[in-house]
Amino acid sequence: MEAPHSPAAESAARLAAVRLAVESPEEMQELGRRLAKLLRPGDLVMLTGELGAGKTTLTRGLGEGLGVRGAVTSPTFVIARVHPSLTGGPALVHVDAYRLGGGLDEMEDLDLDVSLPESVMVVEWGDGKVEDLSDDRLHVLIHRVVGAAPSPGETAGPAEYDDRREVTLTGFGARWATVDLTSVGA
Repeated sequence: MEAPHSPAAESAARLAAVRLAVESPEEMQELGRRLAKLLRPGDLVMLTGELGAGKTTLTRGLGEGLGVRGAVTSPTFVIARVHPSLTGGPALVHVDAYRLGGGLDEMEDLDLDVSLPESVMVVEWGDGKVEDLSDDRLHVLIHRVVGAAPSPGETAGPAEYDDRREVTLTGFGARWATVDLTSVGA
């Protein structure tokens, strides 16, 4: 029998990945607003990407799309912030696991599993730390496009290419088996 989160079990639970090109921070925030339309209470969203990749910008868009209270900013120093809904929808629980060690014990100390059923939980830097919170989760990988060049006919300066990202959305578990992730790219 496979361990619940062994590489083989992960592979079997993983659904097809959707890759999207994001050209600017504004587009990243808009992606978050569109993605919010697919989210419901109990959803766990894991965000992975280097510093400055756009994880908090995406989460800001999620907060706007969910209609939550308060400015969505990085919770690096407080570890977790709860943004209650202004529209009767789920609260947004925004977690930054960067400063936490690799063990589930520290995550358990935050009692995140108590908040998960009635909220949407977004965890930055959650790889290897939060997978056991739910068999069903959405993993968002944000990759900075290094050395991106202008498309033919573009006249933008080199600094504008620094904002380009490739975002990969991968659903895990039965919750995401019937969700059309390609719809957020439209």
